Amino acid sequence: MIQVRRAEERGHADHGWLDTWHTFSFASYHDPAHMGFRALRVINEDRVAPGTGFGKHGHSDMEIVTYVLDGALRHEDSLGNGSVIAPHDVQRMTAGTGVLHSEQNASRDLPVHLLQIWLLPERRGLAPGYEQRRVAPEEKRGRWRLIGARDGREGAVTIHQDVDLYATLLAPGEVVTHRLRPGRHAWLQVARGQVTLGGQALAAGDGAAVGGEAALEVRAGSDAELLLFDLA
Repeated sequence: MIQVRRAEERGHADHGWLDTWHTFSFASYHDPAHMGFRALRVINEDRVAPGTGFGKHGHSDMEIVTYVLDGALRHEDSLGNGSVIAPHDVQRMTAGTGVLHSEQNASRDLPVHLLQIWLLPERRGLAPGYEQRRVAPEEKRGRWRLIGARDGREGAVTIHQDVDLYATLLAPGEVVTHRLRPGRHAWLQVARGQVTLGGQALAAGDGAAVGGEAALEVRAGSDAELLLFDLA
């Protein structure tokens, strides 16, 4: 079964400095029908204006993955980490017992466009942690490239949850397939472009929950960038 979550149906807030869309309930946006999917709790599509950002704030007991589509995001946290996250980087922060961090647009001239993803951890009270990896675009072209996993295999960041997170870049007409083991579920998020999944057309910002399927076949109708979550 495939259930599509259309981009325009998401929660939306425009704060001037931040234009944000919420796939699932978040902050003042509450929809009991969209509280998350399996261990996936948040997918926020954010556009942050130049020279602005999120001031220092706290999180706990959450796995937070940041995936930048355009621009650059500056990260600092109470663990002493400081970095700039650019396209083709993937960052994982384990909030665990508690961490403070800030996220600022690294540019004074250009906006930054990103996906911020939260997953529930496999257990509460983990030690806070941080990891950032770069995955070259050629590793994602025309194939699913693992970018996050519980065991950190294949150069993926380590996510403390039973999830495999993949990314791909597709040219028009390209097809990628992902097989699901029995009992597994998937969430497909279209970051940009147009694709079809199981005969259904999906566009940028759309998501799809998948259960009870043996495989997902995705065909690109345009240049596209996708994230796929394989979940327990």
